Amino acid sequence: MHLRRRHFLSTLTALTGISLLPETKLVQAKAAVKPYPIACNSYSWLTFYGRQGKTWMADPDASLSELTQSGLTAYEPAINSAEEVTKLIPLLKKYKLAMPSLYVNSTLHQAAEAQKSIDTVLAIAEAARPIGTSIFVTNPSPIKWGSNDDKSDAELVEQARNLDRLGAELRKRDITLAYHTHAPEHRQAAREFHHMLLATDPKNVSLCLDAHWVYRGSGNSQVALFDVIKLYGKRIVEVHIRQSREGIWQETFGKGDIDYQRLTTDLKAINSRPLLVLEQCLEKGSPNTMGPVEAHKQDLTYAKTFFSGLLGY
Repeated sequence: MHLRRRHFLSTLTALTGISLLPETKLVQAKAAVKPYPIACNSYSWLTFYGRQGKTWMADPDASLSELTQSGLTAYEPAINSAEEVTKLIPLLKKYKLAMPSLYVNSTLHQAAEAQKSIDTVLAIAEAARPIGTSIFVTNPSPIKWGSNDDKSDAELVEQARNLDRLGAELRKRDITLAYHTHAPEHRQAAREFHHMLLATDPKNVSLCLDAHWVYRGSGNSQVALFDVIKLYGKRIVEVHIRQSREGIWQETFGKGDIDYQRLTTDLKAINSRPLLVLEQCLEKGSPNTMGPVEAHKQDLTYAKTFFSGLLGY
């Protein structure tokens, strides 16, 4: 992902207090700016905290303090309202955390609910713009969470129309909408996943490739995962990174079921430099040997080496 210059500089200003440089010095400043750091989604911390009987962000100061202790400098939270962003900004500044992206919920397959979702997301966008957030990730809600119910063709058409409409509105605000999936969208020949990308304008809707959900939703298929990259690689602006062994999510990112080396090679081959977001989560059967700070330290160390080709160093 190539972040716009003004987004990157405005993020530095918001989080570190550095003044914007005069136009005549922007060339030198751009040359000095390194690629954006690896970020981390809030969901991984939520699962680690849950295992300890704690609630992530119950104490926002303590939670973000632990996140920074792991060495992370960029954070992708799940946001439900503009007010949440307003409350979060002072803590981002305190811990010098960038927020290049955030995750928003949406319900877009029903016209009445879709407008409410769009209005909420646009309000969040206005709150997040001052700190340079440039990607909004969304996974339109299924009919029922945890069920095997699929949306009708009419609902898929409605959802794609509203997804494109939301993306167009965000683009006016210099924010990229990145479509994200979990397992349900890959059922039934992945009809929902493919329609969302084929029925929307690439200018309005990009792709957040959640590699493991594509893999799991397709029956633990790397064939399906790498076909997605072949089909839609140019639209990938962000990658969620998670690893499993024998189908079970591991405590730390490393070698396992998904060939991330091939994924890196394939993205480099099409000159894609997406935002990389760690999301190494826990589930039933995951190893239990360390706490969240140590686990994320290991994730970050391994990922910096593993994805160095996509990070520019």
